[in-house]
Amino acid sequence: MSTRRKFLQTAAVAGGTAALGSAHIYAEEPKKITWRLQTYAGPALAEHVIKPSIEAFNKVAEGQMEIQLYFADQLVPTGELFRAMQKGTIDAVQSDDDSIAAPVDVAVFGGYFPFASRYSLDVPTLFEQHGLRQIWEEAYSEVKGVTWLGAGSWDPCNFATVQPINSLADLKGKRVFTFPTAGKFLSRFGVIPVTLPWEDVEVAIQTGELDGIAWSGITEDYTVGWANVTKYFLTNNISGAWIGSYFANTEKWEAVPEQLKTLFKLCMDSSHYYRQHWYWGGEAKLRVQGDKLKLTTIPDAEWKTVEAEAHKFWEEIAKTSPRCAKVVEIFKNYNALMEKAGPPYRY
Repeated sequence: MSTRRKFLQTAAVAGGTAALGSAHIYAEEPKKITWRLQTYAGPALAEHVIKPSIEAFNKVAEGQMEIQLYFADQLVPTGELFRAMQKGTIDAVQSDDDSIAAPVDVAVFGGYFPFASRYSLDVPTLFEQHGLRQIWEEAYSEVKGVTWLGAGSWDPCNFATVQPINSLADLKGKRVFTFPTAGKFLSRFGVIPVTLPWEDVEVAIQTGELDGIAWSGITEDYTVGWANVTKYFLTNNISGAWIGSYFANTEKWEAVPEQLKTLFKLCMDSSHYYRQHWYWGGEAKLRVQGDKLKLTTIPDAEWKTVEAEAHKFWEEIAKTSPRCAKVVEIFKNYNALMEKAGPPYRY
């Protein structure tokens, strides 16, 4: 009886201690938040455009939150990313509005809107100093389930091709992997836009399904392996920088504590900063020192006709909605300002 009495007393104390311990653990260690974020980029490109910032976020979050990173088409086809995020199938996305079929009128300006920018710094300047941020926030506030978190700039849009491009006539009939709006514009010059999963592009060039790419600058051509299967790089570009954004499922974003929201935005800015110098330096260095792609150029006088056609394209887009008209007006005013400012803003 003495042994039994001691056992019951010990069990009672242990049980009470365990209960107190459990309550303490519950109070001090809330359930970890886990996100699945899919980027537009394949693995080799993601190593630069997003992976370091996500790894930094996970490290600093110290177990309170973890972002699991997935690459192009890994969970969901790129063209279905917006809907998947809206439904909560995935929690966040890094891409351009155009490629993920965002149901907003300003989506047409995401990715490469022809001749809207000349240099990578144009993009953050347009968003932070000329009103594009407020316009994007307004547009996405009208869509349920997705929160637009911010935009940044990537590389310019040049052609990398199997055959040389020395004139506009050389573009006719070329099957090219590119972005939706860029493809729509380039089709005016006889280009045949082709949509493929990102990972299939290299093989499609080798098999002859594609004649080239208008999806990036030369830095990406070398980084992702496209310089291994193409021979020529056209120095003329239709855009000085790709406009890409971060998005999140609204419910999941609102459930994130404020300090982790701030951390995520800081990591976005870190990624934006890294790309500024990675692309800017890479575009110059690989033009000069790269040994895989021969440079070609369409003469300035002929290329001016492409720019003139782009401005006609702007006017067509401006007619699609009052908000699009406002964006086009901002592009016009901004580029006029840069021209008046002269070198180094415009030459």
